[in-house]
Amino acid sequence: MILKVSRVKPENCQMFAMVLPRNKLCNDNAMNKTVEVHSSVSALVQRALELILSKAETAISKRGQFTIALSGGSTPKPLYEAIANQKLPWDKIHVFWGDERYVPADHPDSNELMARRAWLDQVAIPQGNIHAIPTLSANPEVDAAKYNQHLQTFFNSASGEFPALDVVLLGMGDDAHTASLFPYTEALKVSDRLVTVGNKDDNLRITFTYPFINAARSVIFLAAGANKRPALAQIFAPVADDFAYPSRLIRPQGELYWLLDAAAGLEL
Repeated sequence: MILKVSRVKPENCQMFAMVLPRNKLCNDNAMNKTVEVHSSVSALVQRALELILSKAETAISKRGQFTIALSGGSTPKPLYEAIANQKLPWDKIHVFWGDERYVPADHPDSNELMARRAWLDQVAIPQGNIHAIPTLSANPEVDAAKYNQHLQTFFNSASGEFPALDVVLLGMGDDAHTASLFPYTEALKVSDRLVTVGNKDDNLRITFTYPFINAARSVIFLAAGANKRPALAQIFAPVADDFAYPSRLIRPQGELYWLLDAAAGLEL
């Protein structure tokens, strides 16, 4: 059971104990933000699964399809495995990626490879519904432009418009980066397209821009572990440098969910 707290700003949010130990929620109606702290990673994953299934059902009922952008990292892997066990209308589900390392699709660091092994290769989803980020060119700018064009074509959107994905799933690094939007990088300044090149040190990546993420109907962050506490403290602070903590830039027009485990959210 989760209790909702309405009209409470994140910086003043009161946390309430729930049935599950240290299961807490804060809701900020001003920007449709919900923060939940769950007792374990498995509880966090179960909640994320429930949200995604609900959003998928609504999207398919209203618009005939469900669009979701995936994240990489270790936290979402059990979520993808759980989704693979569901009986869903796979022909109506379209999968994208919020970011990708600039490596071949069969590279161990590939976000696409992880999602395929955990979920997509386990279900009867049409290959045409899997919209992977291209990484085959010698120039990441070229592949970023290709993915940008692919998204515009899929959503029938004009240049400069930001179409709405049903769900964007995000993780958060210890440095508060999300997708491949890293602190003080050029990608944070891009606001005129859907996709751009991101980088961490000299490791190139392709990433959604934050305005495109913010156009989503629902954004779901997953964050687990005590190592995330310092970054979360800055993200939920009333005042901080958005370019230093890029996850602060994610303020979607739709719903924003932060799903944390107890280790990450203990001190919020």
